[in-house]
Amino acid sequence: MAASYSTLLYFPSPSFSPPTPFSLLLPPSLLQGPFLSSRLNLLPFSSPLKSKQTPCSLNTSYFIHTTSPHCCYHSSCNFIKNPKSGRSTLVVRSQFKLNCPVISPDDQWGTWAALLSIGAFGLWSEKTKIGSMVSAALVSILVGLAASNLRIIPYEAPAYSTVLEFLLPLTVPLLLFRANLSRMIPSTGRLLLAFLLGTVATVVGTMVAFLLVPMPSLGQDGWKIAAALMGSYIGGAVNYIAISEALGISPSIVAAGVAADNVVCAIYFMVLFALASNIPREASKSPTDVLAGIEIHSGRKLLPLPTATAIVVSFAICKFVICFTDWFGIQGWVLPGVTAVVIILATLFPALFGHLALPGEAMSLILMQVFFAVIGASGSIWNVINTAPSIFLFAFVQVAVHLAIILGLGKLLDIELKQLLLASNANIGGPTTACGMATAKGWDSLVVPGILAGIFGISIATFLGIGFGVAVLKHM
Repeated sequence: MAASYSTLLYFPSPSFSPPTPFSLLLPPSLLQGPFLSSRLNLLPFSSPLKSKQTPCSLNTSYFIHTTSPHCCYHSSCNFIKNPKSGRSTLVVRSQFKLNCPVISPDDQWGTWAALLSIGAFGLWSEKTKIGSMVSAALVSILVGLAASNLRIIPYEAPAYSTVLEFLLPLTVPLLLFRANLSRMIPSTGRLLLAFLLGTVATVVGTMVAFLLVPMPSLGQDGWKIAAALMGSYIGGAVNYIAISEALGISPSIVAAGVAADNVVCAIYFMVLFALASNIPREASKSPTDVLAGIEIHSGRKLLPLPTATAIVVSFAICKFVICFTDWFGIQGWVLPGVTAVVIILATLFPALFGHLALPGEAMSLILMQVFFAVIGASGSIWNVINTAPSIFLFAFVQVAVHLAIILGLGKLLDIELKQLLLASNANIGGPTTACGMATAKGWDSLVVPGILAGIFGISIATFLGIGFGVAVLKHM
């Protein structure tokens, strides 16, 4: 909003010298707080007026301009001498443009309260009919996007940097404490073959979509967002985030990609359930091949000691990787490095990390929602509107080709339809949606393999996405 101020100051002396404290020209609200953080620039200039134009003669004019992250203020002031009365008049014309959010960027408590509230609202929304359709991630992004563009929360704040620099890397180990490759590969059985087939189908779908749906308006972000979506459709949202961070995709493009991805996934899951409608439930309601140490549905409470241990181990892994990348000068590889280290440790010490998996996953779920809130808050609604349609079309072609290939080749390899559909679900949605589909359809023997296949996808998708993007998509 803008407010205009006009001020007249009279001085009795005919020979007038401008006062030193020019804060007299500022509105009272600018005399305190961050508005005086920017230095005022005073530019005098002479502009005498002809006597036949006006009875007053203009001695000197001054221009004041100041900007800050919160406002823009400029003021012009004229010192006019009336030859008849001998009085000097200071005329000030100023405009103050206020662009302050309700929660200031410097308000750390307010910003963190807003981010956590948005994340919690996203989690709660999945209990509603609409929220369950679009996912908690998309709800948190859209609420954050609306809040920042309505100037409730800021576009930029120190808290956002804290989330991206510290909390995001911390999320990855917490999510992957179950990533024991020595058990995942043999325990998934034939479903792993279907999952690998789906991974190849995603790679081919990415190439086809990149050729059919060019995104020139995105510039260099075009091939980067293609690589990020490819990682998402092999593993999950955490891979999309890791690839976006490693390749340096702009926040508005990341937000638009998540929005398009969630719409495509909603449509895709409806298609999957339609294809699975005629597949009967299994006779047994209890999984016959439950993997030791993996709980499908646990009523255990989160205990303080395992939760604290999970956080400490995650911090230690992140610290090690950051020191390693800094030592060798490797930029943008913190998240991929953290992923590799936690997979190695979870494979070498399965009992210890399996014990930390439950509290780790609970913590990672909360931190991921805070990250999605930051992604939304950092974006511009107009950029999302302008970029999301092309990304949506790209993702739609990408997923459509994926489905056609996995069903076609899977039939040739004589893989059961329910395994192909569940493997595709694990590719596109990750372990959570795969578990949900297997449980809902009564495919009890595939619940645990579906979870493990999804975790395996998260373990490899970041490296595949970055490698394929840099080696192939960048040069197409």
